[in-house]
Amino acid sequence: MADKLKISSLIIAKNEEKNIGRCIKSQLFCIDEIIVLVDSGTTDRTAEIASSFEKVVCRQVEWKGYGVTKQEGLALASNDWIFWIDADEELTPELSDEINEFKVREHHCPVYELPRRAFFLGKWIKHSGWYPGYVERIFNKKQARFSPSGVHEHLVYEGESGRLEHDLNHYTDPSIEHYYTKFNNYTSLAASDLMNAGKTSGMSDLIIRPLFIFLKMYILRRGFLDGKEGFLLAVFSANYVFTKYAKHWELSSERKGKDL
Repeated sequence: MADKLKISSLIIAKNEEKNIGRCIKSQLFCIDEIIVLVDSGTTDRTAEIASSFEKVVCRQVEWKGYGVTKQEGLALASNDWIFWIDADEELTPELSDEINEFKVREHHCPVYELPRRAFFLGKWIKHSGWYPGYVERIFNKKQARFSPSGVHEHLVYEGESGRLEHDLNHYTDPSIEHYYTKFNNYTSLAASDLMNAGKTSGMSDLIIRPLFIFLKMYILRRGFLDGKEGFLLAVFSANYVFTKYAKHWELSSERKGKDL
């Protein structure tokens, strides 16, 4: 039997006083060290709440984008194995038990993924392409790193990933206002990532891509079975794609104007 490994979790948070306590409490029985990086622009009690837990190492950091900030945060972790979790997420008891089992097994993959279920506008989404939404969250920091993306960062590694069975809960959007509060920032970051990657945008990106996303989520992925929440999710997602490419088109136009 392999020696029992230890795992550090990594959380970045800004104004997450409503979520951070739930997130940390769900980890106390399986995670050995909890790193919380609090954005220096935070104005609520996030840092105070996080620091009240014994296992937590809480640091205030300057925001440098999702991927870069998380990569720098890995230096604070005293363990090689990392569980990456967002402040609005929560380990289920079943996942906590599975992670404890994971710690005494031998591992041949640098990264492990697990299913995530989303709580959207007061309802667990079971279709729409959101469940099971597998996400890569446990990894060896010596074998994987975060991409430098401004948003929708991911792990970069060589080899195949493994898989855990039990759910990670994601309390994604309790209200429409909350969704659109994030919406403007996320679409701007996504548009910037497209620019940095040298992509171009045309009318097909503004018309076909949003329509395809709606049809894919609502029809092909059976979002209609999620009721009105499934319909709203498909519409919002289509609008997200439209706005991302519209902002990319605007950025491209501005750059062309400067180059003239």
